[in-house]
Amino acid sequence: QVQLVESGGGLVQAGGSLRLSCAASASGRTFSTYVMGWFRQAPGLEREFVAAISWAGAIKSYGDSVKGRFTISRDNAKNTQYLQMNSLKPEDTAVYYCAGARRGWGGSVKSSDEYEYWGQGTQVTVSS
Repeated sequence: QVQLVESGGGLVQAGGSLRLSCAASASGRTFSTYVMGWFRQAPGLEREFVAAISWAGAIKSYGDSVKGRFTISRDNAKNTQYLQMNSLKPEDTAVYYCAGARRGWGGSVKSSDEYEYWGQGTQVTVSS
């Protein structure tokens, strides 16, 4: 079992930045074998893919709405992944979820169905 805990959400003005963190309870060796991702869900909308990162962090994928503004990264030694969010917009307001998948890269890393483990979510609110 892997437990994921997000932190770093909050209220920020448009144009501002936030960094989300996701700490995994898995051992270092296990965490490094998980593809990690971030998803978000705004009220009344479906869960949306934000970003994903491969085992060693060499491959990254982003949703179209966040490309060029958000950066995903991971530190396997700390069992933690991050989401640096810059130039935030009101439409980025959502609950952000950390997700983990014990799989290789490829296929549908953008699909929430591919991830077995989920955090409880952290609220990000961007005011205009």
